Amino acid sequence: MAAEPGAPRVLNVNVGVLGHIDSGKTALARALSTTGSTAAFDRAPQSRARGITLDLGFSCLRTALPPQLGPGPGELQFTLVDCPGHASLIRTIIGGAQIIDLMMLVIDVTKGMQTQSAECLVIGQIACQKMVVVLNKIDLLPEGKRQSAIEKMTKKMQKTLENTKFCGCPIVAVAAKPGGPEAPESENPLGVSELIEVTKKVKSMQMFHTPVTYAMQGDRVGICVTQFDPKLLERGLICTPESLHTIHAAIISLKKIQYFRGALQTKAKFHITVGHETVMGRVMFFSPAPADFNEEIKENAFDFEKDYLYQEEYLSKDSNPSEENKENDQAEVQLPRHQWALLEFEKPVTCPKLCLVIGSKLDTDIHANTCRLAFHGVLLQGMEDKNYTETFLPKLKVYKLKHKEGQVERVMDDYSVIGRSLFKKETNIQIFVGLKVKLSTGEDGIIEGGFGQSGKFKIRIPDGLKPDTKMLLTVASKKKSKAGKGDTTKEDESSKNDSAQPVTISLLFKRYVFDTQKKMIQS
Repeated sequence: MAAEPGAPRVLNVNVGVLGHIDSGKTALARALSTTGSTAAFDRAPQSRARGITLDLGFSCLRTALPPQLGPGPGELQFTLVDCPGHASLIRTIIGGAQIIDLMMLVIDVTKGMQTQSAECLVIGQIACQKMVVVLNKIDLLPEGKRQSAIEKMTKKMQKTLENTKFCGCPIVAVAAKPGGPEAPESENPLGVSELIEVTKKVKSMQMFHTPVTYAMQGDRVGICVTQFDPKLLERGLICTPESLHTIHAAIISLKKIQYFRGALQTKAKFHITVGHETVMGRVMFFSPAPADFNEEIKENAFDFEKDYLYQEEYLSKDSNPSEENKENDQAEVQLPRHQWALLEFEKPVTCPKLCLVIGSKLDTDIHANTCRLAFHGVLLQGMEDKNYTETFLPKLKVYKLKHKEGQVERVMDDYSVIGRSLFKKETNIQIFVGLKVKLSTGEDGIIEGGFGQSGKFKIRIPDGLKPDTKMLLTVASKKKSKAGKGDTTKEDESSKNDSAQPVTISLLFKRYVFDTQKKMIQS
């Protein structure tokens, strides 16, 4: 990465400061920083009026570049991204998390994990690879019991993190603002010097009041634009041409967030966060065809040549067994290795390819002790055409399995039977002509057409009826005939058993969800 001639070498790491409201995040960012931007430390009038962080704050800490990060003089710069903690500002928190390399989870040592602490932890697991836990406000602990209380909370946090990707991460105890917000600035923070000793491989560059030749994703930069009224500018995106696309729908790969309670239902609406935008969107879940459930699939790619199975809900260990599983006496749900979703946005969003996507239920009561983040994934394919339902979706080969059952009413001859109860009286049976069916006695058949006006139909049996089947159907037919003539003669038990189970007809086919012709397909 090039810099202005003569400028010191600077390597940048973006550090997200996340946690529950009033855990002391902004005070920690202030204590760590050597330079603050115009958006740092709640300088906005609205933040000062309400006494809370309302938007992302940016500041930086500069230290000497460690030798292991490269030869020659230079600086290691930590850009601190101070995120709001209030539950209602979760969109801003998610947006901030997407530009960070390292996360600091700030915990009020007197309270431990709280609702938004847990949500921030979930966001961290999705958005970054490294984390430091900061136990803040240790000055509020009685001095004689301070160390034991810190050790107790440290063990609690280690237990909380043991089943996450952050198991074994550093846990540091500090008092970013001893004495609280009203304490004089002369009060020195406790433990901050220990926190500063965080090293990590860096991947981006950002300067505060230092000239740079270019900026990249995640940088905090000031831009001077001549002859432009800044009041006309809202939060937006700046990018190289063609790197962002405005889309109306998308296909994503996804995983359910384990802390979210309840099922993820197809056709449900979620708050969808894509890049820095959060909009309402409707979902449709689908998976590989059952035969491909265990197939390895290329990461961050989607194959439009394959067939996919429509799912009423995202399949997880808590899902109810499908009808197919019940018929095969499979009590446990068979889970595919990969699942996808079609997202249809209520309004278009602008985002890069392969960006992070998070689905949430942000209308959940913020005081409820529950995780509002439902799923996360990667955007694989965006649909830019607003008429995507006509121009794009027919290419998506998602199908539903259809299973209809009827009964054989009577035998016509050795190679044909009459069926009933498979179709309604008003059904156009002609569209089913040529489809294969199977009798419960094992014979394969083909629907030849309707029979009469009551929904009955004729089935041809190419290989002929088995003698046992013909006998069973003939006995049943004679009994119906006798019953129709008012014969009340008692039947012996063996005759009853012969006709107790009717011969059923099964019709199986699949239909593609986005096929405008609604064709029925059989393998």
